[in-house]
Amino acid sequence: MCQVEEDYNGLECNQEKIPVPTLNRKCMKCKEGTAVLIIRVNDAFCQSCFKEYFVHKFRAMLGKNRVIFPQEKVLLAVSGGAASCSMLSQVQEGLSREAPKKFRFVPGIIYIDDGGACGRSTEERQRSNAQLKSIFTETGFPYFIVPLEQVFSLPTSVLVPGTSDPDPSNPSYKQAVDQYVKEKQTLTQENVVSAVAQLSIEDSAYSPEHKLAFERLLSSLKTLTAKEDMLQTLRQHLILHVARENGYSKVMMGDSCSRLAVKLLSNIALGRGAALASDTGFSDPRYGDVVIVRPMRDYSSKEIAFYSRMFNVPSVFISGLDTKTHDKASIQRLTESFVTNLQSDFPSTVSTIYRTSEKLHTVMPPQSQTAEPASKCLLCLCALDIKVGKASAFHATLVSEQLSQIKLPDTSAERCCTEGQGCGPGGCCSSNRLPSHQDLKTLLCYSCRLTIKDMVATDALPPYIITEAEKRQKRSRMKMEISEYLLEDEEEDGD
Repeated sequence: MCQVEEDYNGLECNQEKIPVPTLNRKCMKCKEGTAVLIIRVNDAFCQSCFKEYFVHKFRAMLGKNRVIFPQEKVLLAVSGGAASCSMLSQVQEGLSREAPKKFRFVPGIIYIDDGGACGRSTEERQRSNAQLKSIFTETGFPYFIVPLEQVFSLPTSVLVPGTSDPDPSNPSYKQAVDQYVKEKQTLTQENVVSAVAQLSIEDSAYSPEHKLAFERLLSSLKTLTAKEDMLQTLRQHLILHVARENGYSKVMMGDSCSRLAVKLLSNIALGRGAALASDTGFSDPRYGDVVIVRPMRDYSSKEIAFYSRMFNVPSVFISGLDTKTHDKASIQRLTESFVTNLQSDFPSTVSTIYRTSEKLHTVMPPQSQTAEPASKCLLCLCALDIKVGKASAFHATLVSEQLSQIKLPDTSAERCCTEGQGCGPGGCCSSNRLPSHQDLKTLLCYSCRLTIKDMVATDALPPYIITEAEKRQKRSRMKMEISEYLLEDEEEDGD
């Protein structure tokens, strides 16, 4: 492969580069206005044509997939960055009176305040929340500002996938649109104001105990890679809980094309290859009753930056966990640096990776979306990818790990029963202990196993995760105890 500034044994390439005129260049669309920006080499736009191009791409993405139905409640996940704020601006413009074809869904906004994980003070968090609150209030949409510390008060139902059965009254997108047109269900201004007054949540409080527990969770994770992966999982759980509690069936994420390209490569390095289609695709139906959609996945970070600057889209810079860290601080940060540097020299890098992600599809059957919770990962709720044959890389990794560990004789049961701590008709007291690393492994996918492996103690996890893990383990043990009394399908057919 050719490299930049490569020495070809003293031979120099004397090919002259054709200069590309940039001054007084005409717009490629209208052929009349003067171009104010160049997205790619030959894609020069004037300001008005660029806005039409940007708006059309967003509306075309939603119209092509036909996932969002009329009068459906959609929750917009806004982080304060340029991509998510541009998504909010597009939805706001699509619902305005000037829009030729208005959006028919009912939007809401959610912001997850993860300042406690990034070491931000209480004053800094309140200042950024106030700035975001002013942006959300101007839109007129109901909004939720939820601190990440509230994951320690979530119920175990968050980890149980909901049913994704379609509504019998709306069996298809076309029939749903026809029904909407016939009924002409429109919200008046008074209804909108009352809805905002009822659903708007300014600041959700969290107790000092939750703050200490969250700090303990972060300190138990040894690497920045594990911290970023765990924080992403907890954010998803909190967004999912708010969506279910308030009746939102869709959640819009502001992931851009550049962000998804980095996410694709980093997830492969983290061992999430089996879930790439869900993590980078337009729709992610892993949660069943709540579907994640990514309408900004066709935009590059350059297009979003130009649009935000030219049309004054308000945004708030909020430092993250990897802010001001070196390139090798984590796998995610290293991948981002690699893709960004390669994109500067080869402009088609991001688009090539992105087009590759469009071709990915999950190998799991559709009915796995409504499968029982035990068949899905405890943390990310993806289908477990650990049930593979012996002639696989995963099995070879397990064998290598087992051989490299020193196995000590297990005397916990004998010591427990001799001490008599809780032993009796209820079973051995060892069944009441908290799940350890080895116990959680059977409930996790390969990537989440690596994250838990970097934890010092698993008891620092939020209570709803530990409770659900104990529930699944007890169910698994009960199934093993009565397995000899169960009739298999083959035996039933023979009888």
